[in-house]
Formats: sequence, structure tokens, C-alpha cells
Amino acid sequence: MTKIAVIGMGAMGSAVARTLLCSGAEIVTHLEGRSAQTRERATASGIKDADLKALLASDIILSIVPPSQALAVAEQIGRLARAEKSVGVFIDCNAVSPETVAKVADASDQSGTIVLDGCIIGGPPEPGKYGPRLYVSGAAGQVVPVLVEYGLDARLIDSGLGAASGLKMSYAGINKGLIGLATTMLLAAAKSGADRALMSELAESQPQLLAKLSTSIPDMYPKAYRWVAEMEEIAAFLGANAPGARVFDGMAAVFQKMAVDNSGEQGLAASLSEMLAMG
Repeated sequence: MTKIAVIGMGAMGSAVARTLLCSGAEIVTHLEGRSAQTRERATASGIKDADLKALLASDIILSIVPPSQALAVAEQIGRLARAEKSVGVFIDCNAVSPETVAKVADASDQSGTIVLDGCIIGGPPEPGKYGPRLYVSGAAGQVVPVLVEYGLDARLIDSGLGAASGLKMSYAGINKGLIGLATTMLLAAAKSGADRALMSELAESQPQLLAKLSTSIPDMYPKAYRWVAEMEEIAAFLGANAPGARVFDGMAAVFQKMAVDNSGEQGLAASLSEMLAMG
């Protein structure tokens, strides 16, 4: 039986772990310092809690954490792997730039750990439903079939480190960037009194776009805090001198504003939802 450690028991991490477990893999995680909600989620999924040393005995370690935590997790695992002289496979599955993935790989230098670059596109897996896709690049030819065997839609990108994270940055830049742009302009329209006219025009000339936004914008409210660091990673991916990088610095600020709103009075969310209901 293959032993797989999943670091990160959020909505995505716990669902991926549950899929692997239900497909016959042995699954462990590390819950020290995690919230009661996270612990309950892991327990409900049947995931075993273990110390970090026990995680190193796994055949594969999947890191599925918020982008802001990705490097810290890799550094912690790298230090322990060097101390324990442990050799395994570590896949960073987080929404980070190729530059951050390079730092993740450096964190495991001289530990013998094989570091792979991964990215997840799509929502958390659910029984009987398709997706998400886990793309993996680097020396992953023998690892991807194992993940497929245990229930994941894992796909090999036949390229080096940076390819999978580059895919994630590009896809998220289009998908979440569009959500941030639409959020900005809908709020601007409401401020100027053009909200009803805008929604009427979108319904007439862009019905498919409006249908997408009517779902994706409300879905964003509780996730906005996680998207801030992701937008910053996309800006870094583009490069400091790229004009588009400033766009994603702005998107980070938009999602930060929505995150504050979601944890407070939720006035912006109410305004957006009211506008989308007009459509």
C-alpha cells in the first residue's frame, strides 16, 4: 500500500486526502496547531494525525496550503528531511510562481528529497463528480501514475520545475483576474448610479459572461483572503517590469478589500449580490 501524506486540511486538501484514502492509499497528515474546524474535517474524512517525522516515512508528500504558507512548509520539511536523512517525494501543489517553486526546491537541497512542481485546477473532488486536475512537472514520470491509481486526475507536464506553477499562474490570472476585474467595475458602476443599466446591458450582450460572474463572484467572498497572496504570486510570475504585473498587484488589493468586507459588515458583498440578482 502506498503511503501518502497530505499537508493542509482545508477544503481542497481534505477532499484530495479523502479521495486517495477511498481509493486504497494510506493517508496521514499533521494537525498540530490547527483549528478545531480543521481537526474535525480531518477526523470526518478518516485521516490519521501524525507527527512530522512520521510524514517523512510517506512515499509521497502533497503540500496543499495557502500560497503564503507554501515556502514555510517546504522549509520545515526540508530541515527535517536533512536531519532524518529521509528520502521521498515532495510535491508542492500550491498556487505559487515558478520563482517560489525554485525556492521550495532549494529548501530540500542536500536532503535527498525529490521535489516536484504541481498545480490544482478545479474545485475540491467530490464523489461521482469530475475533477479537479492535478498537473505535475519535473521528474514526475513514475509518480503521476501512482496518483492516478489512487483516484486523482493527475496529469504529467513533460517539462521541468516551473511548468506546472506557470500553468497555475496563467490560468488563475485569467480566471480569478476576470473575477477581480468584474468585481471592481460592478462596484464602480454602483457608485456612479449605472448599476441597473450595466446589468441590463450585460444580460443582453454578454449573457454567458454574466452567468459565470453570477456564480463566481459570490463564491469568491469567503475565499478572497486566500487569493491575495495568489495575485501577488502572479505579479511575481510576470516580472517586476512587466506592465501586467501592476494589474495583479491591483487585484491583490481588490481581494484584500473583499476579504475585509467578508469578515466585517459585508456591505460590498451585499451590493455585488444585489447587482447580480438584477441580471
